[in-house]
Amino acid sequence: MSQSSAAYPSAVPVGVDTTRASIARVYDAALNGKDNYEVDREVLAQVRTVAPQVNDLAWANRDFLIRTCRFLAKAGIDQFLDLGSGLPTAENTHQVVQRVNPQSRVVYVDNDPSVLVHGQALLASNSRTHIAEADIFRPLEVLGNTTVRKELDFTRPLALFHIGTLHHYLGDDGPALMQTYIDALPAGSFVAIAHFHDPQTPEYSDLARKMEEKFIHSPMGSGRFRTRAEIEAMFGNLEMVTPGLVRCDDWWPDGPHLTPLNAVRNCIVGGVGRKN
Repeated sequence: MSQSSAAYPSAVPVGVDTTRASIARVYDAALNGKDNYEVDREVLAQVRTVAPQVNDLAWANRDFLIRTCRFLAKAGIDQFLDLGSGLPTAENTHQVVQRVNPQSRVVYVDNDPSVLVHGQALLASNSRTHIAEADIFRPLEVLGNTTVRKELDFTRPLALFHIGTLHHYLGDDGPALMQTYIDALPAGSFVAIAHFHDPQTPEYSDLARKMEEKFIHSPMGSGRFRTRAEIEAMFGNLEMVTPGLVRCDDWWPDGPHLTPLNAVRNCIVGGVGRKN
C-alpha cells in the first residue's frame, strides 16, 4: 500500500540532516515506515530500476533478526548488544527477547541522529533497554562506551548483532573489525550477522552487482554485496549454529516457503556463530 505525504514526518528532529540519505531511514522506508524523507526514498527508487523487489532485502533482514532474537532468548541468552539498531519499528530486539524473558537486557548502539532521537524517546520507560551513541565500525569505541559497559556484563555470555550493517562498511578489513568484537566476548556468547550477498552464480550475481552499483552511487553511498567467503571470514573461528550461513529466509524459517524466493531474496544471507 502506498503512503500519502501525510504519513511522513511533518517536523524534523534537531540534528537530523534531510539533505543526505540516512542508512537507518532508507531501511525504514523499505519497511514501509514513516520516519524517512524524500532523499531516503530516492535511494530505493534508484535501486528499484534494476531490482523492483529491493524492499525484500529489508524484510528478509528484519525477519532474520526476529527469528534470531527468539532463538537466542529461548537458548538462555539474556544480554543483547544490537549494533546499528536502526529506527524503531514493529518487533524490535528488546520486544522479542523480553517477551521470552522479561529480565533480558538490551543495548542498542548507533550514531545516526534520527535513531538516537527516536530511540531515547521510545526507551525512556524501559529500564532494561538502553541506547548508546557510538560508531559501530569502531569496535573499541563501542566496547569502551559507558552505557555498554554499565548495562551489560561481559563476564557472562551475550549476543552481539551486526544484522544488516556490515554491508555498509566499505573497507576490506571487515574480518579484523569483527575479530576485535569477538575477542571481547566471553565464552558461550553468540554473534549474528546478516549481509548483502553476491551468490556468484549466473542467475543472481549480475543482479547483486547491479544493486551494489546503485546503492554505492546513490545518496546513501554504501551497500556492498560480498561473496560467501568474504562474509564467512567475518565470523572468525566461531562455531556456526546449524544451518550455517544461508539465505536469511532459510535460517530456521517459521514455516515452509509457500512460493519460490524471488531473485532479490537470494542476495542476502545470515548466520549465527557461537564462541566456545
